[in-house]
Amino acid sequence: MGSGPDFDVIIAGGGMAGLVTAASIGYHSKGNARVLVVDRNKESEPGKKTNNGWTCGDATSKRSLDYLADHIGIRYGSPELEHPVSGVYVYSPDRKTKVLFEGEGYLFNRKLAPRRQVNDAKKYGTEFVFGATAERLLSEDGRITGITGRKSDGSSFSYTAKVTIDATGSSSTLRRFMPIASLIERDIDPDDVVGTGRYILDFEPAMEDFAFFSPDYCIIHLDQFIAPAGYAWTFPKGKKKVNIGLGVSHSGLARRNRRFGLNDNLQSLIDKYLTDNPVIKNYSQPADDADSGNTKGNWQVPVRRHNDCMVANGFAVVGDSAWMPRPIDAGGISPSIYGGTILGKVVANALEARDTSEAGLWMYNVEYMNTHGYPMASFEVLRRYLQTVTNEQINYGMKHFLSEEDVTAITERKHPEFNQARFMNPAMWFRVLRQLPLARGLRYTVSKSSSLVEINLSYPESPKGFTEWQKRLGKELAETVEKFKPLDAAAA
Repeated sequence: MGSGPDFDVIIAGGGMAGLVTAASIGYHSKGNARVLVVDRNKESEPGKKTNNGWTCGDATSKRSLDYLADHIGIRYGSPELEHPVSGVYVYSPDRKTKVLFEGEGYLFNRKLAPRRQVNDAKKYGTEFVFGATAERLLSEDGRITGITGRKSDGSSFSYTAKVTIDATGSSSTLRRFMPIASLIERDIDPDDVVGTGRYILDFEPAMEDFAFFSPDYCIIHLDQFIAPAGYAWTFPKGKKKVNIGLGVSHSGLARRNRRFGLNDNLQSLIDKYLTDNPVIKNYSQPADDADSGNTKGNWQVPVRRHNDCMVANGFAVVGDSAWMPRPIDAGGISPSIYGGTILGKVVANALEARDTSEAGLWMYNVEYMNTHGYPMASFEVLRRYLQTVTNEQINYGMKHFLSEEDVTAITERKHPEFNQARFMNPAMWFRVLRQLPLARGLRYTVSKSSSLVEINLSYPESPKGFTEWQKRLGKELAETVEKFKPLDAAAA
C-alpha cells in the first residue's frame, strides 16, 4: 500500500451502528473505499454487546428500516426481523389508562442480524479483524490517524486510516481519551445513563390479558416503584415468545430504595416484574441457535441528546458512542440506522473530496441533526421532568392531559403540546386545578421544547459557528436541570 495509510476508513466496533456505517460507506463509494472493521468479538459472534449476549430491547420502527432501504438499498427480512408489531401501548401505573402509539415496527433478532450485516458490508469489500479490541487512537499533527489495540491471543496491532470511526459503545475509551483537541464531548453525566436488562423467553400463556401481553403490540408499563425514573416493557417476539425487561435510573433506584427501606437492584426488579405478569407463565429460555447465549442480560444505555459535535479531524463517533439512543425511551436501533447511514455517505464524500478534516466531515453533524436529532434535546427535558412526577401524577396526567394530538406528535418524533393542561382552556379548569403543579410542569416542557427545536434546527453549517450555538443550547438546558430536581421517591 506504499507510504499512505493502511485503509481509507477504520471502524472500531462491529455492532449495529458500525456495520450500518460500513455498508453505507461501501454503497456511497461504489465499493472503492478501503474499509476495515475491528471487532472484539469472535467471527462466529459478530455484534455481541456484552458477555451476556446481544442484549437489547430489540424493537425498531418500520420508518427507520424504510430509511435504510431507500438510502443504501438494504432491506431486512427473516430471520433478522423476527416479529412484526402494529404499535405500542403505554399503560399508567394503575393500569386504568392505556395510550396507543400507532406505527408499524419489528422485533429484531439481535444475534442473527449482525451476521446479515457483516455480509452486507463484505459485498463492498469491507475487511474484518475479529477478536481484536481497539484500545487507543493514534494521532499526528492534530488529527486522528488510526488505532492500536490487542488481539485475543495477546498480540498487539496497529492500523492507520484517513478516517477512524468510533462505534464501540457509550463508555468508549477511544472517545474519552482522544489524544487531540476537538469539539466532541468526552464524558457523559452518570445521571444520563440508565441500567437496563431483559429476558427472552418462550412461554405458555396462563390467560389472555392484553394489558400484560399482546402478540401484536409492544407494551410499556410506567411505574415509579417497579421501574424508578424508567419504564418496564413486554415486547412480543411471537405468539408465545417475549422480550421482557425494564430500565431504571441508578440514582432513582437508590432514592426509591431509601424511601421504602428496600434493597432492590436492577435484576431483582426485572425478576419481580416477570413474576407478577399473569400471562407469561411456564416460561423457559430458548436454547436454539437463534437465541442461545442471548436470553438474559443487562446493559447500560445513554439517555441524553446525542453528542453536540460528532466529528474531529479524521475522526467520528456513531451509535451509542455518540449517545444516540432516544432520551425518552432509550431506543438505540433506529438512531444507529439513521446515524450510520448518514455518516457513511458523508465519509464517502469526504474521501472523494480528499478532505477528511473536521470541516470536511461536518455535514454528518448537520444532516443527522436535521433528519433525526433535532427533537432529542426536548425529549431529554421531558425525560428529566417525568423523573420528578409520582405514580399518582402519571395516572392523572395520562387520563386527563394526554390528547390524541399529543400521541400523534410523539409517534412522529415531535414534542407533545399538552394543550389539555392549559389553564386557558375553560373546559379543563377543574382538572387543571386538581393537579396544577403537573399541568404547569407539562406546559413548561412544551415551551422549552419549542426553543430547543428552534436552536437545533439552526445547527451551524460549519465548525465556525459551533461555540456560540452550543452556548445557546447549554443555557436552555441548564435551566431545566435546575428546575427539575429528581423525585426523592415515587409513591407506590
